[in-house]
Amino acid sequence: MDALVLARMQFAANITFHILFPTISIGMGWLLLFFRVRWLRTRHGPDPAVAQGWLDAYRFWTKVFALSFALGVVSGITMSFQFGTNWPGFMEHVGNVAGPLLGYEVLTAFFLEAGFLGVMLFGHGKVSERVHLTATALVAVGTTLSAFWILALNSWMQTPAGYEIIDGVYHVKSWAEVIFNPSFPYRFTHMVLASALTCAFLITGLSAWRVLRGVGQRSAPRVMRVGLTLAALVIPVQIFVGDAHGLNTLEHQPAKIAAMEGVWNTERGAPLLLFAIPDAAQHRNHDEIKIPRLASLILTHDPNGEIQGMNDFPGAHPPPLPLFFAFRIMVGVGVLMLAVSWLGWWLYRRAQWRPAALPRALLWLLAGMTFSGWVATVAGWYVTEIGRQPFIVYGLLRTADVASKVAAPMIGLTLALYVTLYLALIVAYVSVLKYMAEKPDEPLDPDARDTNARPAAGSGAPAVLAGGNA
Repeated sequence: MDALVLARMQFAANITFHILFPTISIGMGWLLLFFRVRWLRTRHGPDPAVAQGWLDAYRFWTKVFALSFALGVVSGITMSFQFGTNWPGFMEHVGNVAGPLLGYEVLTAFFLEAGFLGVMLFGHGKVSERVHLTATALVAVGTTLSAFWILALNSWMQTPAGYEIIDGVYHVKSWAEVIFNPSFPYRFTHMVLASALTCAFLITGLSAWRVLRGVGQRSAPRVMRVGLTLAALVIPVQIFVGDAHGLNTLEHQPAKIAAMEGVWNTERGAPLLLFAIPDAAQHRNHDEIKIPRLASLILTHDPNGEIQGMNDFPGAHPPPLPLFFAFRIMVGVGVLMLAVSWLGWWLYRRAQWRPAALPRALLWLLAGMTFSGWVATVAGWYVTEIGRQPFIVYGLLRTADVASKVAAPMIGLTLALYVTLYLALIVAYVSVLKYMAEKPDEPLDPDARDTNARPAAGSGAPAVLAGGNA
């Protein structure tokens, strides 16, 4: 492999690992805010176990958020180094656009998250409830702001707007056009919803695992209900947004759509390929299983609509094989998530929200779907990033023109080290989640009505009820 291929593989390895954790933290921040509000509303109620359940949920998932946030920061820093080591031409050409957007993300989002994360993690019982609630809300806002700026840059690379080129260097003519470029609203909404779905299945799956293990009796049933409800509501919206995103991509990146659908020659009434093996060398597909006219109906909302083929873009279309299968993995997992969330919500409601009345097979299914959001998100990012090739700024700047002259063996060595480290970190992350999920609840003091009040001396109430972060 030459240096260009290895550099692309290294960036793919880094983005694959990195995107896993912002996908969790974006949605988890808002879920933590919801758990926090639910606890505040129930803490003076007649049943202390209800309030304690929401507080248990908040504290457990705060730890998951902190762990995910830390890994996201570390992997994000590693990614930024690659702009200098493997892709120096990128900043040389588009640094006037990319640099400020990355800077805005740090100044307005990362500082907000990092600054108030400490208050959220360690301030409960040390600051007022209003301050602690505000800190939780600002952390949630910060994670979404971070996604805003990163998606603005990525979307600009897909559908560039608001720029002028002087001596090969890109300059901003309109920041409004740069940020709110033609694909940004669709990509940002699609990513935020993907994060919500990833978190919905994460909290549902881990809660189902806790029920199977007989722990988390106060919080797990409530969290599982929240997760199933969130997933059941969000995924139809995601399907609608995905359709709108597809129409936008067809307008601005027709070569990407052609590769996604395995269309080689421009045609009307293009069939939907359920399965095929695209052959870039022969410009044809092998072993096609297709439904007539359905691709045109989905993409143009007209069964006789025209779809351009890859042969209309010689030397300027993405590799069809990985794009074709990544898109089908994303859609397939999405359909599975829809079926599981609706089935799970219906059965859970019939069981009157009592996990003990659910079939154990359903709990195992939900536990098995814990990280399904990761699979769909990574597949979607592969569609986005591979679909932009051979350009780094779509239609304007080729990836090969901004690569460094670092020797291929050096890139190969660092790629092997990255992959080894990331695999170890993924195993460690999942292992820690499993360890935390299997820990039993803190004991509940039946006399404690206000879980934020400090107990009187000698009362023997556990530290968790005193508002401390045990």
